[in-house]
Amino acid sequence: MKFSALRILREGLTGNKGWMPHWRNPDPKPSYDAIIIGGGGHGLSTAYYLAKNHGVTNVAVLEKGWLGSGNIGRNTTIIRANYFLPGNSEFYSHSLKLWENLEQELNYNVMLSQRGILSLLHSDGQFDTAARRGNSMLVQGDDARLVYLDELREMAPYLDFEQSRFPIKGAPTASNAAHSRHYCTPVASKQTSASCDMVSLTTCL
Repeated sequence: MKFSALRILREGLTGNKGWMPHWRNPDPKPSYDAIIIGGGGHGLSTAYYLAKNHGVTNVAVLEKGWLGSGNIGRNTTIIRANYFLPGNSEFYSHSLKLWENLEQELNYNVMLSQRGILSLLHSDGQFDTAARRGNSMLVQGDDARLVYLDELREMAPYLDFEQSRFPIKGAPTASNAAHSRHYCTPVASKQTSASCDMVSLTTCL
């Protein structure tokens, strides 16, 4: 199913009666080329990229609940690439780049908004650590910058800069960090990888 502003307007004016089901409700097959446990973000993304990048479409995704019923529907919804440990850093950097094109690929609004992120620093030690992490991010090709106190006061005047329990020293920022409605992603991924079977575990028992 394709989406467009005109389609959404037309459906809104006609009682949303023309939408078709986003996916099938199949019975389990005798065999599959791949079986994925869990219909959350990782499971359905795996099914999607198996089909998109490798042509593997005979796939079953097993899920005992509903789409988005797990962690993907309850997390912080922040998408960022400001991790420091080897492995984590590369993983999140690549993930952020995938997110940036996801709406165009899926033709589905995942409500991605790249509004940036500020992580407040409360000690000189935290400031030094943030500088190391920022330099590591820049070497990897990600966005990072340290915001000093005077600039931070202008960027976020609503913060309490006068309290002394957690004194604000500054903040690292990444302008390409984003906010997203994560629960939209499994729905979009399942809709796009329509050739895979979404099988409820209750059906198999």
